[in-house]
Amino acid sequence: MRVHTYLLYIIIVISIFSCKEAVKTTSKISDAAQPKKEAPTQKKELSKEFQDYWYAGEAEITSYKLEQARYGEMRDGTAVLVFVTEDFLPKEQVKADYYDKENSSVLKLNATKNFNTGIYPYSIMQSTFYPVTNNQHAIKISASVQEWCGQAYSQINNRNDFEVMSHSYFQGEADQAFSIEKTWTENELWTKLRIDPKSLPTGSLNIVPSLEYARLAHMDIKSYNANAELKNGAYTVTYPDLNRTLKINFNPKFPHEILGWEETMASGFGASTKILTTKATKLVLIKSDYWTKNGNSDENLRAKLKLQ
Repeated sequence: MRVHTYLLYIIIVISIFSCKEAVKTTSKISDAAQPKKEAPTQKKELSKEFQDYWYAGEAEITSYKLEQARYGEMRDGTAVLVFVTEDFLPKEQVKADYYDKENSSVLKLNATKNFNTGIYPYSIMQSTFYPVTNNQHAIKISASVQEWCGQAYSQINNRNDFEVMSHSYFQGEADQAFSIEKTWTENELWTKLRIDPKSLPTGSLNIVPSLEYARLAHMDIKSYNANAELKNGAYTVTYPDLNRTLKINFNPKFPHEILGWEETMASGFGASTKILTTKATKLVLIKSDYWTKNGNSDENLRAKLKLQ
């Protein structure tokens, strides 16, 4: 009787152990089947050099001479890159009015272009909100294009997926709302470069081209195959399927200011299509709390930036 009881005890123990192992195995399979998600935002110790430069209560404003390809011809204009850190609400995905420990600290880039095409002007602005932790995709990206024919607006919000919203006056592009899988975005690469150029992705990648490009070229907002190279103060991204290359020239030394860029692609439509290169060349860089410089007496700062 005791032998039988002992054997029964052993069988029960083995069964329990087997059940636990089965649960562990099932859990592993379940985890493996889950789609990969972004790493959660983590607190990162920022260098004193970074804090002194980016948290001094000023933005970095750089003006550029712009040679813009449009409709198969080159146009003269100006471009401005405004980099500034700010508190961001991760849920609402807008600038925070007040500090809170739950806010995200982002490096924001407002990039503008202004040029004329014949009688009518173009005004383009893109905004990128990128966590200074440098371990996630941009929280939000937006772009607007205005010219006399009409205007277009696009936005990407980083939530479970990239939530895309786009509005345009063109047939077939009017009002759209859809999601795409998370991957690298061209817009965020500019801010990632300013934090740490060595962290830029290289090799064969999937990248969502800039929202500006998507609107001007009338291309779908989605990822495309690309090849990226980081070499000698230049970051180059080539899209074979789009016949397009973007090269960003920067200073390898902190704070890695952007010296200019080149974008080579087809310009124009139909028989007038040509392969042209848009170029931006640095003019002036200043640091300023520009949001307080809104009086008539502050217009001299535009002259300093060579924007008049």
